[in-house]
Amino acid sequence: MARNFRFLFVLCSAIVSSAFAAEATYPSRPIRIIVPFAPGGSTDIVARLVGQKLTEAWGQQVIVDNRAGAGGNLGMGLGARATPDGYTIMSVSSSYMVNPTLYSKATYDPFKSFIPITNAAAAPNVFTAHQTLPVKSMQELIVLLKKDGKKFNIGTPGVGTTPDLSAELLKMTMKLDIVRVPYGGAGPAVAAIAGNQVPIACTILPPILPHVQSGRVRALAVTTAKRSAALPDVPTMAEAGIPGQEADTMAGLLLPAGTPRPVVDKITREVQRILALPDVRERIVGLGFEMVASTPQEFAAQIKTEVAKWGKVIRSAGMKVD
Repeated sequence: MARNFRFLFVLCSAIVSSAFAAEATYPSRPIRIIVPFAPGGSTDIVARLVGQKLTEAWGQQVIVDNRAGAGGNLGMGLGARATPDGYTIMSVSSSYMVNPTLYSKATYDPFKSFIPITNAAAAPNVFTAHQTLPVKSMQELIVLLKKDGKKFNIGTPGVGTTPDLSAELLKMTMKLDIVRVPYGGAGPAVAAIAGNQVPIACTILPPILPHVQSGRVRALAVTTAKRSAALPDVPTMAEAGIPGQEADTMAGLLLPAGTPRPVVDKITREVQRILALPDVRERIVGLGFEMVASTPQEFAAQIKTEVAKWGKVIRSAGMKVD
């Protein structure tokens, strides 16, 4: 009995010592942040801001690895299979909560595959029209689409992204006959409407903001409950006479399940410190985001809520991707 107790004591001491040693030596080599979309979207922007500050703080290079494909499933599956040692961080958008319902073969479990760190920031989804389209409001757009919707496509950042679901929700609500054109991320979707490859788009605000400010595209409405500080003159969907459309796109950070708790805690503390820096907050807000910087517990609760919310929308729309 005493021998067994001594063995367990030594074993527990070794585990505790190993955990503290892991935190003390971490990071000892470069860190990778996987972004499951093309450059230019919310996940990419936040990953690069945080990655730069982590490099400065820890003296180790932080590499942003863009792995676009399958609405984010490709990159998120890669992250779920990564070695859980703290050297792989996931930067995810709201599609993280959408894909397990939307895709028949999800590459991860939103509740089991990752450990939440924070929802760093949220971006409004915004409906926009190219400057050559003769509409200046959502109501004018609806009138045009009801008259001849088959002539028009609406670009989105990808299947299952919240802008894509916002476009689908608008179609359902207003009974529009219009084709969604999902791209491989916010960057390509923004390039498409800026180049008039599609006349209408629903994207996240940050990457399209410069084109709105230049007049190349016209912002018609944001999907958040309140107006965006970056576009104070642009109404919400509810103000535009189309209620029930509230949505945004998060930029969150996760770690693969099984990452040692001391390493998780060290990364979480540093990320929270970075997100509290005045220059980081100013940069994020200036790009069109709203600061969130939630705790891991708050982020976990948000994931649970939004998986249920978007699952209901997807099932109601009969959406499914093989």
